[in-house]
Amino acid sequence: MTLIIAPRVRTLVLLLLAAACALLAGAGPASAHAAVTGSDPGQGAVVDKAPARISLTFSEQVAMSDDSLRVLDPEGKRVDTGKPSNVSGTTYAVPLHSGLPDGTYTVAYQVVSADSHPVAGAYTFSIGAPSKTSVSVSGESADDGVVGWLYGFGRYVSYTGFIVMAGGAAFVLACWQRGSGVRPVQRFVVSGWVALTASTLALLLLRGSFTGSGKVADIFDLSLLGQVLQTKSGAALVSRLLLLAAAALFIAVLFGAYDKREDAQEKRDLTFGLSVGGVVVAAGLAASWAMSEHASVGLQAGIAMPVDVLHLLAVAAWLGGLGALLVALYRAPADTPVDRTAVRRFSQIAFGSVLTLIATGTYQSWRQLGSWSAFTDTRYGQLLLAKIGLVVVMVGVAWISRRWTGRLAEAAPVEAAAVREKERVGAGAEPAGDVATTDAGDTDAPAAGESDLDTDTASASASAEHPGTERAAQLARQQAARDAARRKRMRDADPNRFGLRRSVLAEAGIAVVLLAVTTVLTQTEPGRTEQEAKAASSSSASASADTGASGALTLNMPFDTGGEDGKGIVTIDLDPARVGDNEMHVFVERPNGRAFDIPEVKVEFTLKTKDIGPLPVVPDHIATGHWSANGVQIPMAGDWQVDVTVRTSDIDEVTVSKNAQIG
Repeated sequence: MTLIIAPRVRTLVLLLLAAACALLAGAGPASAHAAVTGSDPGQGAVVDKAPARISLTFSEQVAMSDDSLRVLDPEGKRVDTGKPSNVSGTTYAVPLHSGLPDGTYTVAYQVVSADSHPVAGAYTFSIGAPSKTSVSVSGESADDGVVGWLYGFGRYVSYTGFIVMAGGAAFVLACWQRGSGVRPVQRFVVSGWVALTASTLALLLLRGSFTGSGKVADIFDLSLLGQVLQTKSGAALVSRLLLLAAAALFIAVLFGAYDKREDAQEKRDLTFGLSVGGVVVAAGLAASWAMSEHASVGLQAGIAMPVDVLHLLAVAAWLGGLGALLVALYRAPADTPVDRTAVRRFSQIAFGSVLTLIATGTYQSWRQLGSWSAFTDTRYGQLLLAKIGLVVVMVGVAWISRRWTGRLAEAAPVEAAAVREKERVGAGAEPAGDVATTDAGDTDAPAAGESDLDTDTASASASAEHPGTERAAQLARQQAARDAARRKRMRDADPNRFGLRRSVLAEAGIAVVLLAVTTVLTQTEPGRTEQEAKAASSSSASASADTGASGALTLNMPFDTGGEDGKGIVTIDLDPARVGDNEMHVFVERPNGRAFDIPEVKVEFTLKTKDIGPLPVVPDHIATGHWSANGVQIPMAGDWQVDVTVRTSDIDEVTVSKNAQIG
């Protein structure tokens, strides 16, 4: 039975890994929470003389490379002279050539935010007086290309390694308690530790190139590695490596001293100590993700990070324990099969993990999406729906596994009696002299761990000196191998155990794809920050413009943030809607036409055909439902996309878009 099933298992694993790689390869570049909150010179500003440097202030710390800040003159030539540097807090600056001539200059930035996502944008300022400018700002994201793909794959391997290590160890400690008695499970847990350690080292090396040039040659640049170690993401990776040293000690005790304990009280004490220590180490490892990704920034970060740790621990207990159970069902020796008690204990742990995932996942969904419409209107929401669907399917398959567990429990006493009867009959019916002949043709004997060739060769050489003793030892070994093969055949022939193995294998297969979706999800911009942007962009149309004497442009865009009192119409007036200096007015009205105030409104201009932008504008509040901004710089003519972000409460926000010909 094993010789038939094993190739199928390997084929299924390869197919699922291929599907996971396809999902990771399809993960596009993502934007992030980080945003420019200030600049010197300011956006659209006109200064009397050339500044010595330009500086940008972000909403959070960002990672930068040598080309993260570029300043281009009206002809598109670079005028910055050095590397960007962190001057204070979240403010970064780059020096400029001295004696720059008058004209309009473009500042382009490409950085990586605190939650590991790339952020790009541009704005303009002028020296002396505004002028026409012609620049082409590349919109290529830092996470494109080979390095970006390797970084995404490393994240997937690190998640998988943590789940295998933590969940497998929890299965051994809480469910099976066999320890080193079952080598396949031990190898399973150790492989998780190796995968997590190797992927963490790889991510540490890749991080510098990922946040910078994206070149493979920069992976082993020690200067970039030094810069990475000074960032929050680098500190999280180093902390993970230190905790992995403690995890190695935990695994050594679990599969060493713990398994050798014979005294019941000593084993209970050691179980308690290992449980406490294991939870502390696992929580610390989970926190290394929470402190550097989505949970660490944005709304309610102080609550989100512990919730994220709890969520990841629940995932590890369920999926990692499931993998350990699968290994035990398929690879455990015939004399130490996984018993019904272990399966029942794991079923209880898995049920508790699912309840925890529902609670923590609901909070995370609310925090990252903010409205029901974001489930279908944003990439993050769509991936989250796919993840929820996979979890539901897994729970359904787990229910089938639970039914097989119940049948296994009922059949166990009968099975045990049958095994004992077979052994008794076999021992009395076959003379010692016939054992060698019988076992020589038994194809299952090598599967029990014995090599007939090696055994017979060693026995033949030894029999010359002690023919009686060595012959008896040889027959005893062959008899033990034959008994183990018989027990294995009977175990594999049990339909209840066979059904349980198949259902657990199906769960594990779904888990592989689920982890891939989760990895892509962590690299995707949270839906709250791009809510309804995709739907608005796809349905955007050319704006109806007032082409009177003033040449002013008027854009009317309905919005719905999804919260209470979240519907209305935002109107953008741009005068004279031409290249250079413009005056902008923003009006917010209810659907009935009555003006009302909202906490925040922001406008961005993007010229996609030339890869310019987004150019942010934060207007000043003038009166009820009225904001304005002077000196809005449009660097060149074209079909500009105007994005307006409207926030109606602390958590309800939406971005609406329209295209307009300007200049």
